[in-house]
Amino acid sequence: MLPSQVTLIPVYFFFARLHWTDTLRPLIVPSYFAAPYYVFLLRQFFMTISTEYDDAAEIDGCGVFDVYRRIILPMCKPALAVVAITEFTGSWNDLFGPLIYLNTPAKFPIALGLRLLQIHGESQIGWMMAMTTLSIIPLLVIFYTAQRYFI
Repeated sequence: MLPSQVTLIPVYFFFARLHWTDTLRPLIVPSYFAAPYYVFLLRQFFMTISTEYDDAAEIDGCGVFDVYRRIILPMCKPALAVVAITEFTGSWNDLFGPLIYLNTPAKFPIALGLRLLQIHGESQIGWMMAMTTLSIIPLLVIFYTAQRYFI
């Protein structure tokens, strides 16, 4: 529940000890682990699902994994879609992480590349607009793909 700025130095030393600095691993691997907000969001969503569904499935002969796979998982698709969209958008638009962990400009993600073009570019508005349009296409695809799961 701590902000990332508080844990920045120990996490940086951890990634440096693993020799992951100036690679994309410190930007990708932490996204696989659950953030506290997402754990709380999914917990609250699971609390709204009645246990009578579990009991009915067990009476019909489903095991614990089958109850989860056939009953619970299809019911929680909207919550999982919210988590997926929020995490992808946060990772895609991250400026702070790449500034800390990456040194090679060729490895910078699109968001950081746009910022550097804005700082160092000499009024290249056309390039900025084209790159911005290209950078939002994956976000739009993910959103419109997951939009059907929203109520």
